Amino acid sequence: MHRIGYLVPEFPGQTHSFFWRELRALAGMAVEAELVSTRRPARGVNAHDWGAEAMARTVYLTDRDGASIGGAAAAIGRAFPGGWIRCLDSIRRAQGLDRRGRIRLIALAVLGGRLAALARARGWSHVHVHSCADSAHIAMFARLLSGLSYSLTLHGPLGDYGPNQHEKWRHTTFALIITRQLYAATAAALGEAFPVRTGIAPMGVDLDDFRRTSGYAPWRGAGPLRILSCGRLNPGKGHADLIMAVAIVRAAGIDARLSICGEDEGGGGGYRQVLSALIADTGAVGVTLLGAVDEHVLRGHLEAAHLFALASLAEPLGVAIMEAMAMELPVVVTGAGGVPELVDDAVDGVLVPPGDPRAMAAQLIALARDPARAADLGAAGRRKIAAGFSSMRGAAMLAQMLDGGPP
Repeated sequence: MHRIGYLVPEFPGQTHSFFWRELRALAGMAVEAELVSTRRPARGVNAHDWGAEAMARTVYLTDRDGASIGGAAAAIGRAFPGGWIRCLDSIRRAQGLDRRGRIRLIALAVLGGRLAALARARGWSHVHVHSCADSAHIAMFARLLSGLSYSLTLHGPLGDYGPNQHEKWRHTTFALIITRQLYAATAAALGEAFPVRTGIAPMGVDLDDFRRTSGYAPWRGAGPLRILSCGRLNPGKGHADLIMAVAIVRAAGIDARLSICGEDEGGGGGYRQVLSALIADTGAVGVTLLGAVDEHVLRGHLEAAHLFALASLAEPLGVAIMEAMAMELPVVVTGAGGVPELVDDAVDGVLVPPGDPRAMAAQLIALARDPARAADLGAAGRRKIAAGFSSMRGAAMLAQMLDGGPP
């Protein structure tokens, strides 16, 4: 039995269903993973039915209570002088940071002390970190202060997670990376700092949860064509391109209706306003921004839709795409980032170039007008997810690495 900390920043966020599924899977693999996070999520982004339970089970490192402050102080005190010297030496070596950035690392080192104290109190032998940004710094400082081992999962391009990556990675016990493409790019970028024990562990879905209750019914030309998209309201998700693509579909004489599940990082006060203005200014008809939705609500939308579309400019892999494929919903998505490792074009989905609303519209129209092909792609998508993208796969890899096994 392994007892570990499981660190996810700002948990639970709207895209964090995968982590909750992985925790459930780990529990069946003799891994007791206890939740820890940096800070509480913004209001309006936690719509999960399990969200309240998750928050109650999570320790937030930035909560300001006496026990937290005292624990951090005790951990830092126990580390004197060797741990202090190791932390200061690491800060001195930090790459890509100015003086202000190095001062900020000192604050993260204090949170590292808090994490070390928490691990000591809870009996954790290890901490797994689902981020390579500040959370990785915190785990690194906890190791330098107390010897607590840690590992990382990389979910996107290394450059998205800020500077000082060599230092964060060279102290890890092992690492997991979600795609082959990211693995190759990260190994090249880190050089000697790339951990010897690094495995490829795609994210995945629970196939029992994402299962249709009735057979997929393609659009037959009558009534609205229901198109669903799901993703944070962020420019990188390409929602503006998709809205324009749906306008082209409508101009072709198809009554297309687009529903977008997801919210911006500010809980509705950020990029949602930009998209709402775009919809109003262009007179886009049939577009609905649903906001953050619970997983059960999402499944209902997936089951009711005829097509799934995502126009991301760069998508590391795409759990939302996996969920649609698991529900036998044909997908039309951009072939950006690691998506081609998930979707084989014209085999179990359709790939289009990013940033090209006309190409997206053309494929949506073609698939809408070919119901037999739509059904075939949807069925093939379900088979693809069952074969290689179950949430059990990543959990099994993490458990294997904790046991000291090979990647």
